[in-house]
Amino acid sequence: MRDTITDANFPKTADGRVYHLGIKYGEVANRIVTVGSLSRAEGIAKCFDAFPKRFSLYSERGFLTITGRYRSVPVSIVCIGMGAPNVDFFIREVRECVNGDILIIRLGSCGCLTDLPVGSLILPKASVAITRNLDFDFANGDHWRTPYRLSKPIFADSDLLMTLQRTLESTRPVATSNPIVTNAVNASTDSFYSSQGRQTSFQDHNSGLIDHLKETIPDITSLEMETYWIFHLAASWRGLSSPSPRDPSSAKDPVLPSRCSPHPEDVNLLDDTDKPIPEKDNAQRSLIRAASVQMVFASRRSQDFITPKQVSELEAWSGRAVLEALQAMNVPDDRLHPNEGSVWDLKGVPRKAAL
Repeated sequence: MRDTITDANFPKTADGRVYHLGIKYGEVANRIVTVGSLSRAEGIAKCFDAFPKRFSLYSERGFLTITGRYRSVPVSIVCIGMGAPNVDFFIREVRECVNGDILIIRLGSCGCLTDLPVGSLILPKASVAITRNLDFDFANGDHWRTPYRLSKPIFADSDLLMTLQRTLESTRPVATSNPIVTNAVNASTDSFYSSQGRQTSFQDHNSGLIDHLKETIPDITSLEMETYWIFHLAASWRGLSSPSPRDPSSAKDPVLPSRCSPHPEDVNLLDDTDKPIPEKDNAQRSLIRAASVQMVFASRRSQDFITPKQVSELEAWSGRAVLEALQAMNVPDDRLHPNEGSVWDLKGVPRKAAL
């Protein structure tokens, strides 16, 4: 760490740079592609307009942000690596750096639980989370607890999803017959190994996990590690203009043992952020809208794995389609971050070059 941090609650530098992504106000656009691979981010960025010059920042914490314009529309590509914690850094810190609505499309790889071939594209309508139960005794077994927990589903933004399906079809290479699947449910896990049913030298008690998922979740199709957490945070955002007030009555014991009553009868744990938003405010608040396109890299049925050549072709196609989808989504001007002072501002760019 080279710069002085000004706030331990939400760490920023004196000039407003967030702690993990390293970006500040005006360096990330409202429309965002998020990926896990640096080479994928850089490959998609090659599709950007020539002007203005692309902004690129690789943070000390390993996050890459590239911002420019695609067909005149400001777009950012943010490479976040893998897993729920990195999604949390990404969405919360981006939200602090951009005004207005945020549209996010996750372009990543997945494993497939059906007979779809590698190279297929999955656009999940919903996602669930699968997490290790940390109270389970994995070393010795446990007759009283289940080793894994399954969340209820959270849904993708329907307009963004339909637009993405349309642009994938319209940009499909002539010789490509890869399936595009939309009536699918994704499962995001907290481990590439145990929570995805892979067998390793650890005692993960997961030999029946995949079969259980197929029996329990209709339309379950893919496994990966990020989509649920993106959908969850998008659905959790309520357009607050300031951090939620602290409730002194609940500050001492934020996590209660399961044997305790969740809250005493004389304590109201509802603070202002838990109350319904008045209709007028609800109509004006900013939104976070999210969808995902998943490239099938691994078939859990056949054990096939995608080739480097297939990856290159699939990323080129889907990367372009994601940019087209974001460019096609209508966002009113009053719900966009201002151009003035941003890294995508065309001020000073010759008019002919900007067109």
